[in-house]
Amino acid sequence: MQVRLSQHTLHLKHPFTISRESHQTQDTLIVHLSQDGKTGYGETTSNPYYGHTIGELRDEIKSVSSEIEKYPFSQPEEFHKWLKGKNLSSFALCALDLAAHDLYGKMQNTPLYELWGTSIENYPLTNYTIGIDSIENMVAKMKEKPWPIYKIKLGTSEDLDIVRELRKHSDAIFRIDANGAWTAAQTIAIAPELKKLGVEFIEQPLRADWSGMEEVAHHSVLPVIADESCLVEEDVERCALH
Repeated sequence: MQVRLSQHTLHLKHPFTISRESHQTQDTLIVHLSQDGKTGYGETTSNPYYGHTIGELRDEIKSVSSEIEKYPFSQPEEFHKWLKGKNLSSFALCALDLAAHDLYGKMQNTPLYELWGTSIENYPLTNYTIGIDSIENMVAKMKEKPWPIYKIKLGTSEDLDIVRELRKHSDAIFRIDANGAWTAAQTIAIAPELKKLGVEFIEQPLRADWSGMEEVAHHSVLPVIADESCLVEEDVERCALH
């Protein structure tokens, strides 16, 4: 199996802002895994919150490239188990795993969803994300992309005003993501009003505050979804208790 890496800088149509950061470009690293005339592609990105740069991710993958090229690839699940023993970051592991699954589907001449026994007709619809901006600009972004489900980034002094104004312009499902900007008390207090405004759930309202998340889980009128608190498989069980 051959390994090749390519780096790209994606220029965003709008600046993308969340509660802790803002950027106008996104650096991305594409992993190419080739075997028997087929190539699978995987991707990882730089992320300052988790402390990953493209250079470091390139070095990680390059450090195991010679071993990967000798690996007798046939099943992505076995390849993933093998990779987990290489002490890679979850970002590098994810890119290699994606590429391996893509390669496997192409080697079988069958879409992965068919190999998994699923149907794309039954897949849940993803949301379209509206980054933090002036209320006027957030409304304009939503109108620019009509969609049945929006994820709205919050974590400002105008959070309720933002959702109220957006609701005037759409009857879509709203999902809220504060990226850890709120406290437990703020989350519990704002949830009833968000529910009235048609919000389905709140994503990662707190940073990794497990006692606070337990309080939110017991008292919020809206469900809470984990993101930054759930990084690896072992985190799932802990999140379920909070």
